[in-house]
Amino acid sequence: MSGNESRLQAIYQITNREPMLVDKPKSLNKIWASDVFNLAKMEEALSKNAYKSIKKTVQTGAPLDAATADVVAAAMKEWATKKGVKFFSHIFYPMTNATAEKHDGFVITSPDGSCITEFTGSLLIKGEPDGSSFPNGSLRMTNAARGYTAWDPTSPAYVMQTDNGATLMIPSVFMSWTGEALDKKIPLLRSNSAMNDAAQKVLKLMGEEKVAPLNSSCGAEQEYFLVDSNFANSRPDLLLAGRTLFGAASAKGQEFDDHYFGAIPARVQVFMQDFEDKLYRLGIPAKTHHNEVAPGQFEIAPYYEAANVAADHQQLLMTVMKMTAKEHGFLCLLHEKPFAGINGSGKHVNWSVGNATQGNLLDPGTTPNENLNFLLFCGAVIRGVHLYGPLLRAVIASAGNDHRLGANEAPPAILSVYLGDQLEKVYNDIKDGKLEAVAGGGEMDLGLSQILNFTRDPGDRNRTSPFAFTGNRFEFRAVGSAASVSGPLVAMNTMLADSLNWIAEELEAELSGGADKNAAVMSVLNKLMKAHGNAVFGGDGYSSEWHEAAVKERGLKNIPTTADALPAFKEASVKTLFESTGVLSAAELESRYEVYSEQYILSIEVEAKLVVDMAKTIIFPAASNYLMDLASTHSGMSQLGIDFDKSSAESVASHSNAMMGAVAKLSEALEKEDFASTEAHMQYLAKDILPLMNEVREHADALEGEVSDDMWPLAKYREMLFIK
Repeated sequence: MSGNESRLQAIYQITNREPMLVDKPKSLNKIWASDVFNLAKMEEALSKNAYKSIKKTVQTGAPLDAATADVVAAAMKEWATKKGVKFFSHIFYPMTNATAEKHDGFVITSPDGSCITEFTGSLLIKGEPDGSSFPNGSLRMTNAARGYTAWDPTSPAYVMQTDNGATLMIPSVFMSWTGEALDKKIPLLRSNSAMNDAAQKVLKLMGEEKVAPLNSSCGAEQEYFLVDSNFANSRPDLLLAGRTLFGAASAKGQEFDDHYFGAIPARVQVFMQDFEDKLYRLGIPAKTHHNEVAPGQFEIAPYYEAANVAADHQQLLMTVMKMTAKEHGFLCLLHEKPFAGINGSGKHVNWSVGNATQGNLLDPGTTPNENLNFLLFCGAVIRGVHLYGPLLRAVIASAGNDHRLGANEAPPAILSVYLGDQLEKVYNDIKDGKLEAVAGGGEMDLGLSQILNFTRDPGDRNRTSPFAFTGNRFEFRAVGSAASVSGPLVAMNTMLADSLNWIAEELEAELSGGADKNAAVMSVLNKLMKAHGNAVFGGDGYSSEWHEAAVKERGLKNIPTTADALPAFKEASVKTLFESTGVLSAAELESRYEVYSEQYILSIEVEAKLVVDMAKTIIFPAASNYLMDLASTHSGMSQLGIDFDKSSAESVASHSNAMMGAVAKLSEALEKEDFASTEAHMQYLAKDILPLMNEVREHADALEGEVSDDMWPLAKYREMLFIK
């Protein structure tokens, strides 16, 4: 099979595919969290004392004694085995943006040759995977292999159902034998603890007598593409790199704005129903789904949850999404830019902080100018973004996200804060030493009697801002679609903790000096805004004027690539931030830099090798075969005395030669090994290798527009994006 025969067969398979049917949706109350060993299940299964103890641990982080762990383990095993479970796994989240799991059986043998099922508290509490084979950033040597997983009781265990059986999954942390964090969960839990400690100080200084433990919350909007597996399986770049390294633009893309919020294709709707039913069984509150801007692109958004649980659920959501897509004949693409020239995919992380006594501390209420707690916490965020903007850029940095950031679809690589007109005026007034009443959004009146009037929000939304206030939370819009949300959450929690500690010191000094509470708050915020107000920006983040003003007038940094961003982990201020809050030691922070740098380097090198391979073994042969056909046709025409146009043949020959010349340069460039530092290696890839890859692609994509369709071997954009 050659040329586009494989493409034709793929189109035939897709268009003649029997629709996959799923069961009629069951009511939410029947399936919700049915596969989750949550507090409701524990209350049924445990004694009163054991339930009271585990509930306190789950809700407040209080220590759990070994005896209670034994009781919980026995009840958990009994619940799981009734669901057909024979294996359990401490599921954990190494520094790969993926999940990891080692399955162990409940089975043990006895001397008489019989076997029984057993699951004790010690088995629940601790597991032991290899600590040196996972990315560890030099925290472990190859011969120092011991690592531990440890049960995190604040995130519920669940049963993962597959066609091949069911497994009890136990969310866990992952550490080395020497105690360093080798995962993404430990820093997240530490950052939440640091934020809580700092927030408690501020609230008590504000006169709050009863302050429940504070927690950060997260709701992550997940964008993704679906491509039929018949197409995807013929594209080595999609299978190995997650994005198309070649592909000419379709005549129609997203320019009509007709896909966004459009009617969901029937086959995709069936996938979504199946996918979301599985999420509901796992206790993941999927709330919204719709067509996204680009053809073939979609979004799912869960309701917000406690940050630690939300991070676990986000990882699980991506796993279930890819598994379910495969069942429906799709490849689910989570790469930030799988197709050139159309919108890529992000993961907007909606983040807030609050507790049971004071509520959401980032909710301004109807009179934000009078809500002192809100003003302090929101001010703390402004200070954090200004001081640690490069860190925020670093935690969302990846080879994939570099293709998306700064394009007219995603926030630019300059970290600023959008507050909206109302709040921006409040903080500018504070900076100017005054605080006046603010206007609300007013009433929306369309002059149509059949349309009910409603209260308009006091501020518009700004989709060009990387860090935008959206009513009662901040939306970190620059996070990549394939990323774990833990890294951004750790950075946001930690910078907030640092700012709240600073506010607590300043506030205590003001109050000790005799100032009343209102005057003390205004004085602290006035100082904060004068020092850090440059981070607040409400205009067009895409404009060239902003890019220039942000750097020259405001002193903000424009950090376009991962190679530029990751060195932020090595900055002294960032080291001090993490060490002073107890979130990451210097060694743990350095390990993150090493791991993420290596991932960036490997990602681009894999892509570059794929470019060389595909250009030489797929695209060049197709172009050569077409050129031979043209030459034969031209020869035949000449014999008939017909003057035949040679321009197409000349164009194919020219682009083929140029492409192979670029391939030769890229191959030679990839052989370079003598780099003075990791930073130099990353910059070489960003400034030398990527442009050479683009040069190869430029000629290959031009060939796609010249070579006869029946001889082009790769599935085209128009097919992958529009045929469902």
